[in-house]
Amino acid sequence: MTAFSTVYWKEVRENLRDRRTLISALVTGPLLGPVMFIMLMNVMVTRELAKTDRPLTVPVIGAELAPNLVAALKSASIDAGPAIPDPENAVREQRTDVVVRISPRYPEAWAKGQPVQVELIYDSSRRDASAPIVRVRGLVESYGRREGAMRLIARGMSPNTAWPVQVADRDQATSQSRSALMFSFLPYFFVLTVFLGGMYLAIDLTAGERERQSLEPLFVNPVPRWQILAGKLGAICTFALVSLLLSVAAFATAPWFIPTEKIGIALDLGWRFGSQVVLLMLPMILLLAALQSLVSAFARSYREAQTYLSVLMIIPVLPSLLLSVVAIRAEPWMYAVPLLGQNLGIVQLLRGDGMTAWEIGLCMAGGFTAAILAIWATATMYRSERLAISG
Repeated sequence: MTAFSTVYWKEVRENLRDRRTLISALVTGPLLGPVMFIMLMNVMVTRELAKTDRPLTVPVIGAELAPNLVAALKSASIDAGPAIPDPENAVREQRTDVVVRISPRYPEAWAKGQPVQVELIYDSSRRDASAPIVRVRGLVESYGRREGAMRLIARGMSPNTAWPVQVADRDQATSQSRSALMFSFLPYFFVLTVFLGGMYLAIDLTAGERERQSLEPLFVNPVPRWQILAGKLGAICTFALVSLLLSVAAFATAPWFIPTEKIGIALDLGWRFGSQVVLLMLPMILLLAALQSLVSAFARSYREAQTYLSVLMIIPVLPSLLLSVVAIRAEPWMYAVPLLGQNLGIVQLLRGDGMTAWEIGLCMAGGFTAAILAIWATATMYRSERLAISG
């Protein structure tokens, strides 16, 4: 048995008995997050659909001035509620989502064929009020267009006279590409899962052993240091890979619990998507394992290493944060940037666009190049005798 396999199996067996490592690698990262997200999305989608379908009662000020408009509202399951004295304050205090206020001049202006004003009072900063606002606004605008067309017909004119330019929408989005808007966070989540899957193992195998003064006896053995490092990295990568596989499998169940067909999206997170995600993430598994080992090597205690790695955890956030804030058009060179290339690639897979061979090649090449550099830096640290000294 080689030194690499000896170290590898020793670390795997010992950490399989460590409850903290198992919870982090097999429960907290890969399973708890997807389960909570799926439950949250299911509740949110179901709630929004219920708001769209159920009858809505909206306070209408001056309902008696526009009986036809009130009837149109009622035909769309929007009942006119009693008027309230201070609608602006009622909306601010969230006692109602939207209030319709009809101008006192409505009957006079309507009889003369003049434009009339209908106010919608609402708070656009309230996300939960968006569905009622859209329903009421759409109905009022539809009623206005219909009545305007009737006025033109009564005067012997074509309704098209009022709309000399007509916009024809040709939306190229597919039901699957729209799902990327809802699940655009997935790349970050997969990277974070890999990070958490190997983090506690990386801390324990370097800073933990240094604190327990067990590294020095290990380094005394007539074994090349690179084989010891390779065994430890292999164990970290194994736990990170298992964590990623569990996370991919957990997200694959999302279409079973989220009513995607009711919101017009198609979510394909099956084995083909999962296998391509795992392929793209292989360089990141090795890169993050090397970086975690390198950072942990600078720490003199387990707690100190946790602090350092908490700062390192910010790095996987940056590409996802950048893509969520800034609209970036993917350029070929971006696929070669570690983490950024994985983000772009996974979003493409999520949209159903797929990835070309050269895009996958750039992601793999850039990721493995960065991983090799990180391993080289970690190996340099492992050759230092200071690593075995604690305190």
